[in-house]
Amino acid sequence: MASISALRDFREQLQDARFSGVQSLTDQNGERVVYRSQAEIERAIAALDSEIAQLQRGRNALIRLQTTKGL
Repeated sequence: MASISALRDFREQLQDARFSGVQSLTDQNGERVVYRSQAEIERAIAALDSEIAQLQRGRNALIRLQTTKGL
């Protein structure tokens, strides 16, 4: 699991890529990620925001509900 600071660093890199119009990014491990669109970068940023928020709250605060219509 990545630390909050690592997630924030990657989020900052994504923000820079988003505003500069770049569609590829190399992470700390040297792995290159190529995004197809700005919308895909925005979804990745939203996912990082969600993960950072969960880590700041702690895992115990996460509640997942699953509902069905029934048979």
